[in-house]
Amino acid sequence: MMRISKRAAVTGLVAAAMTAGTLVTAGPASAATYGGQCGAGYGVVNQRTVTGKGTVYLTYNSSNGYNCVVTIRNSPGAAVRMFAGIARQSDPAWGAVDEGNYTTYAGPVYRYAKGSCVTWGGAIGSTYAGGENTNCG
Repeated sequence: MMRISKRAAVTGLVAAAMTAGTLVTAGPASAATYGGQCGAGYGVVNQRTVTGKGTVYLTYNSSNGYNCVVTIRNSPGAAVRMFAGIARQSDPAWGAVDEGNYTTYAGPVYRYAKGSCVTWGGAIGSTYAGGENTNCG
C-alpha cells in the first residue's frame, strides 16, 4: 500500500479543486443532511459544504473517543468519484480513507482521536472540502 502524506493528499485535492475553480472550506447548509451513517452515539461536531454537490460531516462519539467522517451528496444519482478521509494530527498519512464511485455517500471512516486534533475531509468529483488540524480535544 502506497503511503501519501495527508498534507500532500489534501494539497493535491485542493490543487485539483482550485484548477476547477471549486474550492470551498466553509459555507451555508446544503440539501445534504447527516442521517446517522456513523452509527449510534455519533453527533455532528463540524461540517463543510462541498459546493453545489453535498456536505462532508465530522462526527464524534464521546463514549469511545472515535471521530467519524462521511461525505454525502445533495442528490443521489449515477455513481461519481467520492472521498471521505480522517487522520490524527500525529498521523503521517490519512488514518482512514474511503474512496470510490458512489451514488449517495462515501464513508463512514473512523479514527480514534481523543485528545488529538484531526484533519478530515471529503470530495465529490474534483470538489474537496474539509478541515486541517481542527476539533482538538
